[in-house]
Amino acid sequence: MAVPVAFFALFFAYPVTAIVGRGLKVGGDWQVARIGEVLSRPDILGVLWFTTWQALASTALTLLIALPGAYVLARFDFPGKQLLRAVVTVPFVLPTVVVGTAFLALLGRGGLLDELWGVRLDTTVWAILLAHVFFNYAVVVRTVGGLWSQLDPRQEEAARVLGAGRFAAFRRVTLPALTPAVAAAALMVFLFTFTSFGVVQILGGPAYSTLEVEIYRQTAQLLDLPTAAVLTLVQFAAVGGILAVHAATVRRRERALKLVDPAQTSRRPRGAGQWALLGGVLLTALLLILLPLGVLVERSFDGPGGYGFGYYEALQSVGAGGSSTFLVPPLEAVGNSLRYALVATLIALVVGGLAAAALTRRAGRLVRGFDALLMLPLGVSAVTVGFGFLITLDKPPLDLRTSWILVPLAQALVGVPFVVRTMLPVLRAVDDRLREAAAVLGASPLRAWREVDLPLVRRAVLVAAGFAFAVSLGEFGATVFIARPDNPTLPVAVARLLGRSGELNYGQAMALSTILMLVCAVSLLLLERIRTDRSGEF
Repeated sequence: MAVPVAFFALFFAYPVTAIVGRGLKVGGDWQVARIGEVLSRPDILGVLWFTTWQALASTALTLLIALPGAYVLARFDFPGKQLLRAVVTVPFVLPTVVVGTAFLALLGRGGLLDELWGVRLDTTVWAILLAHVFFNYAVVVRTVGGLWSQLDPRQEEAARVLGAGRFAAFRRVTLPALTPAVAAAALMVFLFTFTSFGVVQILGGPAYSTLEVEIYRQTAQLLDLPTAAVLTLVQFAAVGGILAVHAATVRRRERALKLVDPAQTSRRPRGAGQWALLGGVLLTALLLILLPLGVLVERSFDGPGGYGFGYYEALQSVGAGGSSTFLVPPLEAVGNSLRYALVATLIALVVGGLAAAALTRRAGRLVRGFDALLMLPLGVSAVTVGFGFLITLDKPPLDLRTSWILVPLAQALVGVPFVVRTMLPVLRAVDDRLREAAAVLGASPLRAWREVDLPLVRRAVLVAAGFAFAVSLGEFGATVFIARPDNPTLPVAVARLLGRSGELNYGQAMALSTILMLVCAVSLLLLERIRTDRSGEF
């Protein structure tokens, strides 16, 4: 536990505490009254209301659209099922900047809807809600569908034999079993949308602001640290409550159900209704997922002189078309992101692997608190972490302001929870008697881990590495503060290009987003190849 605790204390607790303290302390005294002052401001109340409202609306809309997809992938067996599963999962590993850019190309000025019907939805709440559904569709499909595929269909069939109709049998038998999974998925979607940053920043315009966006505005643009500190505490408290409810829901789900092999529950669709349902899910995947990504790719090739590689070629030079957005060619952001993500993945695997091992071999309140500590980066504003890095890691022996390692350290903070959640179930499944037998035969603890645990969890390590790499590649909230101008990452480069006017900047943003999407998609496909059915869902 020593290495993970030290890592989180130094690179998470210290920066966050420092930034909050700087905002709420005056002359060494805590100004608690500032909390009430900030929360009573009408503009801040509007931000809190919109953050909560759009998260609830996004969650409800995602459940409505994604639950039929969960049923189809759980119960139906059809050609291309694995491809459909991979397609609906791609958005989840995409950076939010790419999601925002894709919907900007579809719904924004000069987008597909604007060209066909003269309709623009950017800077409206509908663009934000649709982008959130796109991003979180896989969360519901994989979480609910993974459980649905393991529920014994004979229980529902028995209810129908006893006289219950199709809907009554579903409502009384299947729905109660699925409720914990649906609740867990809903809570995760609410968490992701409640802390939304990149999507709202790109699509919302000045009219809409979530807590995360407002923290960024108060910190980076207005330099109002007291307000940013109060909003950070509010977001932390809200997300902490969400995670606590989610943990309780997961525990209930794990205790309540007896599951069967998924291979026993899927069959080919029967009847016009089931084929229509399958067709509807395929159409949803086409319009909701493939269409925005397809428009993004198309816009990246649609230059002023016609279709070609003009925007991609412009990425190789500094100041193309009179732009001074970058100190280096934008294409260098690809190499920067890959290097940063690889280092962040290595850090996340070491820290997360040690943490998972500690959680496996220990019990009690201390370890439960340690488990909660690992999830804290998901509940604190990434903007706060990034700005905290700048104001705390600026003195020897940790003067890292000009060091490249700052970026992978921030990215690893987000990757560690994914590593722990992926490896922990597999490590807990290893029979302790195998370790004991190795010890009896004279193996040291390190050799026993190398000879017993590692071969059994090697696949889980690869899966965890895939998730950590994809998450690190797309991290934006903290990186936007600490990425150096001469070493931008892909998400930061895209945001900078979108922040400047001009057709060339817009086209280069589309090209970079396409490259980032392809890198993430390849990572996902590799992850799908090594994932087994027992590796678990999201």
